[in-house]
Amino acid sequence: MISIKNVRKIFPSKLGQLKAVDDVNLEINQGEIFGVIGYSGAGKSTLIRMLNGLELPTDGSVTVAGREVSKIKGRDLRKARQEISMIFQHFNLLWSRTVSENIEFPLEIAGVNKAERAKRVNELVKLVGLEGREKAYPSQLSGGQKQRVGIARALANNPKVLLCDEATSALDPQTTDSILDLLVDINKRLGLTIVLITHEMHVIRKICHRVAVMESGRVVELGQVLEVFRNPQAPITKRFVQQVTEPEETKETVENLLERYHSGTVVQLTFIGEAAEQPIITNLIRNNDVTVNILQGKISQTQSGSYGTLFIHLDGDKEKVNQAVDYIRTQQVGVEVVTNE
Repeated sequence: MISIKNVRKIFPSKLGQLKAVDDVNLEINQGEIFGVIGYSGAGKSTLIRMLNGLELPTDGSVTVAGREVSKIKGRDLRKARQEISMIFQHFNLLWSRTVSENIEFPLEIAGVNKAERAKRVNELVKLVGLEGREKAYPSQLSGGQKQRVGIARALANNPKVLLCDEATSALDPQTTDSILDLLVDINKRLGLTIVLITHEMHVIRKICHRVAVMESGRVVELGQVLEVFRNPQAPITKRFVQQVTEPEETKETVENLLERYHSGTVVQLTFIGEAAEQPIITNLIRNNDVTVNILQGKISQTQSGSYGTLFIHLDGDKEKVNQAVDYIRTQQVGVEVVTNE
């Protein structure tokens, strides 16, 4: 569906040439929810803008739905953009138009007749859950409702690709989750290919099938989301994964607990897929002569399965504790000894 080959984007600056995107190669499949994550300045916004021709690559090619977007212009580009819609962080709604009129706007531009426009708007209002708000103006809507209007407007011309530029960054956590759930529902119902950029690993974890991690204009890691969580390679990827698996409050709690326990071993367990749902701790206690205290844990869901982390304290004879750690390693569970007194 999307092919990005040897793409570079260079901007002139007072300090010389700035490589915003540097030799990026990506293949995104039809019907996939693909995430691009990186901190500010990583090049992710420039990359996504090249997918609909808002930016042109300095080198390389960008092909979307069979069209080489990086080469076409004029009428052909406008036609391509009908198949490549975009939603934005700050909604970009027309404030003088109602919900229905905002959704209808791209259909007007496309020359769709009035009856068909009304029918399509009605379908989209229901799809995004805005029944009863059709005549409201953007100033009368919550942030989540505004983004739902943006999504409905983006879907008006039945696009093949939906680009999401930090689409949930301006929303509170609960509203963010509702918008992400809506995107998953749309992906499943319509088979729509979704490409989103974000700096929040929670967004990637919740809805993406695969993720590309960007740093300094380059893709430094690429893979299935669950695999990236299980085995992050690049230092920046490890920091992003820790946003979900080891938030700051978890780190502080574990540090306090380490001060409390002056003997034994504190171990961090990592569970992937079915292993996250197995009675590991029960079996550990039954099969090993050690005391087990659960310190803190969390299980998260990804599109490909469960991912969990658990901190436990093992106490007892040192040899028995080591045997317990070895036993855990045989259970398809990741093991990291945090401290061993």
